[in-house]
Amino acid sequence: MQKNTFDKIAKIQGVFCLGNMMLYVCAVALCLTLSACYGSDRAMMNGGEVTGQRSAGFTEPAPFGMVEVKRGYLKIGIENKDTLWGLSTPTRDISVDGFWMDQTEVTNSMYRQFVEWVRDSIIRERLADPQYGGDETFKIEVDRYGEPVTPHLNWNKPIPWRKPTEDQERAIQSVYTKHPIDGTVMLDVKQLNYRYEVFDYEKAALRKYRLNPNERNLNTDFEVDPNEVVMISKDTAYIDENGEIVRQTIERPLSSLYDFLNTYIVPVYPDTTCWVNDFPNANNETYMKLYFSSATYNDYPVVGVTWEQAAAFCAWRTEYLLRGMGPQARYIQRYRLPTEIEWEYAARGKEGNPYPWTGEEGKSDKGCFFANFKPDNGNYTEDGNLITSRTGIYGANSNGLFDMAGNVAEWTSTVYTESGVAAMADLNPELKYNAAKEDPYILKRKSVRGGSWKDPISYIRSAWRTWEYQNQPRSFVGFRCVRSKAATTSSNTSNKK
Repeated sequence: MQKNTFDKIAKIQGVFCLGNMMLYVCAVALCLTLSACYGSDRAMMNGGEVTGQRSAGFTEPAPFGMVEVKRGYLKIGIENKDTLWGLSTPTRDISVDGFWMDQTEVTNSMYRQFVEWVRDSIIRERLADPQYGGDETFKIEVDRYGEPVTPHLNWNKPIPWRKPTEDQERAIQSVYTKHPIDGTVMLDVKQLNYRYEVFDYEKAALRKYRLNPNERNLNTDFEVDPNEVVMISKDTAYIDENGEIVRQTIERPLSSLYDFLNTYIVPVYPDTTCWVNDFPNANNETYMKLYFSSATYNDYPVVGVTWEQAAAFCAWRTEYLLRGMGPQARYIQRYRLPTEIEWEYAARGKEGNPYPWTGEEGKSDKGCFFANFKPDNGNYTEDGNLITSRTGIYGANSNGLFDMAGNVAEWTSTVYTESGVAAMADLNPELKYNAAKEDPYILKRKSVRGGSWKDPISYIRSAWRTWEYQNQPRSFVGFRCVRSKAATTSSNTSNKK
């Protein structure tokens, strides 16, 4: 009797325990449900209000050798017809975002670093090549854990310039050649080619090129054809069996994001013969031989560089920078050539002057010249220089930029058209066109700004527009780089016109 009583009590307690366990599980599930509905502890501390996700912002350091050009407004162009040449320059009110710009033109020394990097990359490839040096340590194919990686050059291993082995000497000397007449040992410039790739983010963002057909038109009344074939063109290049660069613009059906990846191979050595070809019946042989190679001209602007070579330098400079950066590299924008409008906006300074300085005259009351140009009387040396001058010896404009007038004219990224800014937007204006090899030559004109050491003062005005073909090197055309700012911030003050 007593035993049966205890059994009944035990069963009742078991039921209560099971019931309590079920209540506990339900309570936990309810808490999890409420947590999912109402967010994390942080959300609960904010009373369930959306307050925004916070994290530390990226502070972009000033790039070496560059100055900041702050965003602002300017009336671009020349309102009155040119009284000397009778030409009109398109005008328009525009607004430009801030950017970084080289304080001086790219110098021979800077560009020579690019040339030597290309040379050294070829030598390292051959030092690792079994047919030359056969030293595998010049190339990295596995990471520190022994896992395979994309093969790349080992830049931490120095080239044995002083005491190379016989095989190493053969690899090093393979990039040099002898002049067939005077026997001078010199770089074989035909080998100095830089290969780079550029992903066209803007083109990939266009709706007509979306990989998903449903995203190409947001009009729901429009019936999407899932089998629509979208054609896209891209630039590509390769070196054929004869060692010649083959450039092509191919058109094919859009299939992946790789269709927006353009490949370029560009010979990088400047055309030093421009000093002779630009000036027939003149004795410029010395400049042809020494201007780029001699250390005497280290700080002078590089010339004889085509638009294509200038763009390649910008791509290399970006690669060179990102190679030495950590995770924050993803915020850094690419080095590039300035747009035509960015260039004029920067050149005219904070006051929007016709020249980088105040006033219309090319020299001060004391007779000191503001820039290196050719006075209208034809005396090249009146300003203290015969050809180019060392960068930065004349005063900077109010943006802190040197030589924005004269010295050398400068490439921009903008395709040249007579309509100019009238054909562009009024916000960060730009007009781009990547001319295919088979395009008419007239479509390969790029805008050149600033005038040069050989031009009269009317040609060095900030608004003066001219052009050159993108594959044409000149002894009076150089360039400087810009870089879009990684971030822009609001301000409660407006810039003065």
